[in-house]
Amino acid sequence: MSVELVLPTDDAEQLRDSRSDALTARESFMNTAGVRRPDGGYVVERRGADSAGNRKVFESFDALRGRCRRLPETFTAEDRSATGLTAGRRHMVLWHLVEHPAFPVALASRQPLTAEKTATEVAEP
Repeated sequence: MSVELVLPTDDAEQLRDSRSDALTARESFMNTAGVRRPDGGYVVERRGADSAGNRKVFESFDALRGRCRRLPETFTAEDRSATGLTAGRRHMVLWHLVEHPAFPVALASRQPLTAEKTATEVAEP
């Protein structure tokens, strides 16, 4: 004997939305925000911005971590030009690496925008 449970439409939509919210985690920092998407993607975006030109989508958080590992010990936003990112996105991603505690990166200079790797990498929960 099987029992079929049916939720009212409003309850079903609320359940779907809360599930989606649980799968999407957002961390906000001073200049940037990081969003983990349900599909596994990781989005770096300028905090408070709402256009696609103010975000960069990575395949995953680990993909961004891998890019960070390949950077030299000291790097500028301009050094990231070979990655195909526009100038604004290069600055945004560099700021995110500096702000996010999981990346071993510190701000070295604002002009030109320069970061340097620190001694240890923090494990991401």
